[in-house]
Amino acid sequence: MTDGNDKNRKPGRASFFLRLTAGALMAVSVAACETVSDTISSFNPFEDKGPKSDIGKDERAEVLFNDGLARLEARDYGGASKKFAELDKQYPYSGWSRRAMVLSTFSSYEGGDYAEAISVGRRYVQLYPASPDTPYVQYLVGMSYHNQILDVQRDQERAEKSLQTFEDLVRKWPNSEYAGDARDRIRMARDQLAGKEMEVGRFYLEQRNFTGAINRFREVLVKYQNTRHVEEALSRLTEAYMALGVVKEAQTAAAVLGHNFPESQWYKDAFTLLKSGGLEPREDRGSWISKTLRSMGLSAVL
Repeated sequence: MTDGNDKNRKPGRASFFLRLTAGALMAVSVAACETVSDTISSFNPFEDKGPKSDIGKDERAEVLFNDGLARLEARDYGGASKKFAELDKQYPYSGWSRRAMVLSTFSSYEGGDYAEAISVGRRYVQLYPASPDTPYVQYLVGMSYHNQILDVQRDQERAEKSLQTFEDLVRKWPNSEYAGDARDRIRMARDQLAGKEMEVGRFYLEQRNFTGAINRFREVLVKYQNTRHVEEALSRLTEAYMALGVVKEAQTAAAVLGHNFPESQWYKDAFTLLKSGGLEPREDRGSWISKTLRSMGLSAVL
């Protein structure tokens, strides 16, 4: 389901790390490994003129922080996450804790421990909703759900969580550098959820449970009308209503389908089905199909 290049395509990953390490430079102990300091410095565009850290002075905290950074630079994401988690545990609600939670979320996500990334990330968002790093943490939580989305034959809880998380990001931080990509993920999640409804609807149709099938295809029109599944949903509604003998709804579904997608194979199938019963596509403007699509901005027959 997910793109294997998702991690490489994360918007703002470099700028996030620049911002984070710039603030952390002054807190790195002189006793820390020089190779780690050199690597971290290479990310800092301000060199030694970077902003002062708000983390504070504490030898034990610095040791944990530097150890976590060293493991992160070595791509030991699991080890880094543990160090940052320990720092958060020992210095709760402090500047150390705040920065450690961001890095823990980042490390867990990069290491594929999505459950931990979600847990820590969601807690961070709740505790620090006004932090400049919060949109990125919210984005990582959304991506952690997104990367676990399964095919449409499986449960789609993660797709729903992904959708909710990215919608919250766009609503709360519409101008953040992550909002654009979040909107793309929203479209992906909605298409996935619509695909699940279609999968179940087709199953009901095969079982001749026409009412159950109609309910599923209706969900696609009501909730996911901007996805690629709308054409098939309208064609399947024509099929299901014809099987039940509800002629006006069948004609309306076909008419709306033909008006919006006249070259679609799904329209050709619906048209052929109606013709086999001596019928033509004709919209009943009192139909729920017509009313729903007009209210959602998808044009019905004029």
